[in-house]
Amino acid sequence: MSIISDSLKRIKPSPTIAVTQKARELKAAGKDVIGLGAGEPDFDTPDNIKEAAIKAIKDGDTKYTAVDGTPALKKAILEKFERENNLKYSTEQITVGTGGKQVLYNTFMATLNKGDEVIIPAPFWVSYPDMVLLAGGKPKTVKCSEDDGFKLTPKKLKKAITKKTKWLILNSPSNPTGSSYTKDEIENLSKVLIKNKKVHILSDDIYEHITYDNFNFFTIAQVSKLKDRTLTMNGVSKSYAMTGWRIGYAAGPKEIIKAIGKIQSQSTSNPSSVSQAAAVEALNGTQDFIKERSDAFKERRDFVVNSLNNIKGISCLKPNGAFYVFPSCKKLLGKKTKLKTDADFVEKLLEKANVAVVQGSAFGLDGYFRISYATSMNKLKTAMARIKFFCENLS
Repeated sequence: MSIISDSLKRIKPSPTIAVTQKARELKAAGKDVIGLGAGEPDFDTPDNIKEAAIKAIKDGDTKYTAVDGTPALKKAILEKFERENNLKYSTEQITVGTGGKQVLYNTFMATLNKGDEVIIPAPFWVSYPDMVLLAGGKPKTVKCSEDDGFKLTPKKLKKAITKKTKWLILNSPSNPTGSSYTKDEIENLSKVLIKNKKVHILSDDIYEHITYDNFNFFTIAQVSKLKDRTLTMNGVSKSYAMTGWRIGYAAGPKEIIKAIGKIQSQSTSNPSSVSQAAAVEALNGTQDFIKERSDAFKERRDFVVNSLNNIKGISCLKPNGAFYVFPSCKKLLGKKTKLKTDADFVEKLLEKANVAVVQGSAFGLDGYFRISYATSMNKLKTAMARIKFFCENLS
């Protein structure tokens, strides 16, 4: 009898974490590796947020808190939703977890029964399917083509819904593509969902503030007929450069929020009290730096997209959010290059050019790779030159 549970055998280690770890190991061994695999901003946490954390420590705010968040943080979250998204919730409709990832995990653990289906548009964030599997559910991936901007269409959504469908996951702006759903696109999807009253929607809005080209963010809970069956997840990790602080949150139906709290009470209990105090300042304090940082990301996006589209065999859509691009390497796969898959491409790129990226197949769509441009422009310039040399010298 194995000591390892059968449920754990259903899942794989995170490919993005694996790539980042491999890059770290090669750097430690003396290799000049440029890592473009990590999904976190390279900016530092703003000083006012750090100072709020230091004050919390000095004030002795270091004890257990309520399992699902302090009153002060819940109040800040309620005000954020009303101020930025025109959404009103009660305190009982808010939960706070140890990062957005835990909020999602708790949601599936609290709501899925064996065989329940979760529709996951592909390309998808690598953890969605494995979380569903761990909870006993069935991931139902729907491939979204480059021609559709890597976004789910109403026609494909309608076809994917069955009697067993419990959740639809929407991630906008998206990891790994950076694609973002417009208000019209969300409203068109909503027409399908309004007719299918048993389907709940999990909206992953973690990249809400990282958008470009005057994109107007719109979240599906703003469709009034769907608000009561939508769980909107967000957090401070990406917008406020607080990935290590581990604070995520969600707003949604009281029944689901209560169930999430029950799971959390028997696992991690409360998120860090100090991190929660810092998150209050993040949400309530100045937001001026967000635009400055988005402008810096936009400059990098433009450079990376233009550079990739000037490499023979590579093509890349220009996304309007997050800090990723998802270029195609399909034309470089085949007999001439001896590279059969996107995984082969990524492996050889790291081995020959010392650039770490993540294969598209890890996100559910073969023939692509993901680049995170959340690093310095100097590193991006070197990385693009290396990728160009590698691609143009394949044989």
